[in-house]
Amino acid sequence: MLSLLSKHSSILLIVAGFVGFAFPDLSSSALPFLPYILFTLMLFTLIGIDQRALVKAIIDPSAWVYAFVHCGLTTIVVSIFGIGFGASTELLMAATAVCATGTLFATPAIVRSVGFEPLKAMAFTITSTLMMPVALYINLTMLSTDEFSLDLQDYCLRLSIFIFGPMLFSYTIHKLVPEHRLSRIHGKLAQFTIILVFSFPFGLTGQYRWLWDSDRSFAITMLFIAFAICILFFVIGLAFYWRKGRSEAYVAAITSGNRNVLLTYSVAGAFLGPLYLPLIGALQLPIYMQPVLVKFFLRRDRKSTAKA
Repeated sequence: MLSLLSKHSSILLIVAGFVGFAFPDLSSSALPFLPYILFTLMLFTLIGIDQRALVKAIIDPSAWVYAFVHCGLTTIVVSIFGIGFGASTELLMAATAVCATGTLFATPAIVRSVGFEPLKAMAFTITSTLMMPVALYINLTMLSTDEFSLDLQDYCLRLSIFIFGPMLFSYTIHKLVPEHRLSRIHGKLAQFTIILVFSFPFGLTGQYRWLWDSDRSFAITMLFIAFAICILFFVIGLAFYWRKGRSEAYVAAITSGNRNVLLTYSVAGAFLGPLYLPLIGALQLPIYMQPVLVKFFLRRDRKSTAKA
C-alpha cells in the first residue's frame, strides 16, 4: 500500500489540496499539527543523507548563490511585475513575503519522489532558510507603512528544532548503525515520508477557501496570481541552473517553487498583511503541480533519448 501511494504521490498531493479546499474546517484543524509533521519529514529525510556531504554542500558558494536567487532575485522580479500591474500594497507585501520565504522543509522528500537525490535540495533548503530573515526584513522595510518586528527568537528555535537537531541525530545514527542496515531502513522510511507531505496541501488550502466563500472573483484573481508566481519561480530556477545539467535544473526549479510559508508567518505574523494566508492557500495547487510537470518532462526526455 505504501509503495502504491508513493508511486502516485505527485497526483495525490494535488488531490490532497482539493480535499482541503472542499473541507476547510478539517483543513484548519490540521494546521496546528503541520510543524510536528515537518519535524518528522526532516528527520526521516536527513537519515538518508550523509551529513558530511551535506555540510560540504551547504558551505559551497553555489548553494548561497542559489539562496540569493531564491530570495532576492525572485523578490525583485515579482516587485517589478506587481508595481507594473498596479498591485496594492497589501498584495505586494504578501507576494514579496512568499519570495523571501525559504524552501519548504518537505522539498527534499518531494525531490526524492520525482527520482532525484535529495542532497542538493536539502542544501538549497537550508541556505535559503538562513537567508530568509534578511530578505524578509528588507521587503518589509520597503513596503510596510507601520512599524514591524521579526520574531528572531522563534526563528532560531525553529532552526534548531527542524534543521540542526535532525542533522545531529542523523549524524549519530550514521555513526551507530551499519550502512547496509540503515539503507534498508531508509528505503521503507522514504515511502512513508512522501505520504506525510500530503498533509501540507490539505492543511493550507482551507485558508484559501475562506476567501473563495467571501469574494469569489477576487479569489479567482488570487489563484491566477499564485500560478503566475509559481511559474516565475520555476522558470527562474530552471533557467539559472540549466547549464549545470537537466537534473540539477529540475531540482532547483522544484526547490524554488516550494516555500516554507508557515515559518515566514511564525516570524513576521500579522505584519505580512491580510492577504498572506489566502495567497499561501492559493499557492498550494500550482506548487504541487510542479512535480507532475517535472515527471512529464523526464518521460518526454527518456522517449526522445530512446528514439535517438
